[in-house]
Amino acid sequence: MCSTKQLAASYRSLRVNGISYAKLASLPPIIGLYSSFVPPMVYAVLGSSRDLAVGPVSIASLIMGSMLRQAVSPAAEPLLFLQLAFTSTFFAGLVQASLGILRLGFIIDFLSKATLVGFMAGAAIIVSLQQLKALLGIVHFTTEMGLVPVMASVIHHTKEWSWQTILMAVCFLVLLLTARHVSMKWPKLFWVSACAPLACVIVSTLLVFLFKAQKHGISIIGQLKCGLNRPSWDKLLFDPQYLGLTVKTGLVTGIISLTEGVAVGRTFASLKDYQVDGNKEMMAIGLMNIVGSCTSCYVTTGAFSRSAVNHNAGCKTAMSNVIMALTVMVTLLFLMPLFVYTPNVVLGAIIIAAVIGLIDLPAVYNIWKMDKMDFLVCLCAFAGVIFISVQQGLAIAVGISIFRVLLQITRPKMMIQGNIKGTDIYRNLHQYKDAQRVPGFLILTVEAPINFANTNYLNERIKRWIEEESSAGTKQSELHFVILDLSAVPAIDTSGISFLIDLKKSTEKHGLELILVNPTGEVMEKIQRANDAHGHFKSDILYLTTGEAVASLSTFSKMTAP
Repeated sequence: MCSTKQLAASYRSLRVNGISYAKLASLPPIIGLYSSFVPPMVYAVLGSSRDLAVGPVSIASLIMGSMLRQAVSPAAEPLLFLQLAFTSTFFAGLVQASLGILRLGFIIDFLSKATLVGFMAGAAIIVSLQQLKALLGIVHFTTEMGLVPVMASVIHHTKEWSWQTILMAVCFLVLLLTARHVSMKWPKLFWVSACAPLACVIVSTLLVFLFKAQKHGISIIGQLKCGLNRPSWDKLLFDPQYLGLTVKTGLVTGIISLTEGVAVGRTFASLKDYQVDGNKEMMAIGLMNIVGSCTSCYVTTGAFSRSAVNHNAGCKTAMSNVIMALTVMVTLLFLMPLFVYTPNVVLGAIIIAAVIGLIDLPAVYNIWKMDKMDFLVCLCAFAGVIFISVQQGLAIAVGISIFRVLLQITRPKMMIQGNIKGTDIYRNLHQYKDAQRVPGFLILTVEAPINFANTNYLNERIKRWIEEESSAGTKQSELHFVILDLSAVPAIDTSGISFLIDLKKSTEKHGLELILVNPTGEVMEKIQRANDAHGHFKSDILYLTTGEAVASLSTFSKMTAP
């Protein structure tokens, strides 16, 4: 069931995410309305989320527009640009559905929270800067997306600025941001923010119509054709000249929109305590975009803002998407002439008000406090988007994130443990001030899988520690045993077993004894296999706990001492 508040939410989706985001992607406004009609109907049948509201979103629109404009000008070749947009949407849907069918959803996990926070903030600024064309009334505006060329274009075309347009932009932008602030401060008044874009569209359209503002420098949308989505499968373009571009655009927009949709669906599912099938969601969003590409739609997914409105309006099923689609259908059939005098400046203000929430400063501050490397990833994503390009900024951030993962694999965490006085507990010497070294023992722990990627690093690190301990030891604290705690090692490969064998041989050459503590199931199984084959590891070097090993070996040392 949905209340009348849901109807208001549907109209908000119609205006903001339909017309406005289509302009952001450099597509005709009618395409945005088409994309708010068919995809929600498909998702309502196939999706598993009860709260996800489907339609065009700012990030996917921005990325698609910026990537396609690198090859084709939407002003010079509008038909070709439209064909490339539909084809990119087809490939985006194909990628999304394939990830779900093959259960490869883990790929989207490479977009870490730090990456998304920086990317979203940068994209929000780029989106806002792109609206300066509409807010200032500039006619000749740069097609580039970076901060520097956009600001240069604004400064170089000051003669084109229109005070009437600027005045209208300021008034409606203040109204929209005030409504947003009211809804955030008093959540029960969420409908204020939901209805504000619709109110702005109605008021601005009436003002333009009554005062003939289009004759005084206020640009308007113009005539839009009535009628439902037209078939577009004949417009899918698989020309080898543009195939690489459309595949790349589809891949990037598909993964970004899929990440947003799945994340939003899971967020609201956790609030209402139900499960969302990730693979089913991927297939639903993918098939939704494949069908959309054949019915004059571009990339769509679930957006947080619309889904939040659905949630607050009390919607309990995916029927909210059907209701939204029906309101769009009524608009497409009967209300299109009402948009003729809608000024572009208001659409620009609506876009800015909608995307400003993507700049999450508290999240950035928390990332800085928690993890400086994550903050670097966030900063690179942000800087890459605003100074280079949207897709390259994202690629840089993902690349740094993957490099960090590889660094963690090849340089695993390893530490020296000491005994907490009065107990048989052993902990990290640097983390616990009460922990003390045990004379005659070098107690080490590894907190990562041991495999071919890190065995050389582990071997060098352990040998360095042995040399330092041996050179620093006195006759009373002379090193005799090297204890390797394997309780935090979940897996080991053949290179890891070879590393343990080589380490055992190396310690024996130095007159030391290697002791292994608490190997986990898989590690113990492979140690036993190696022992069966070559007999390198005897049972007397294996212990369940570090405390047991130290107690037993200390007693043995005293018994064998001369």
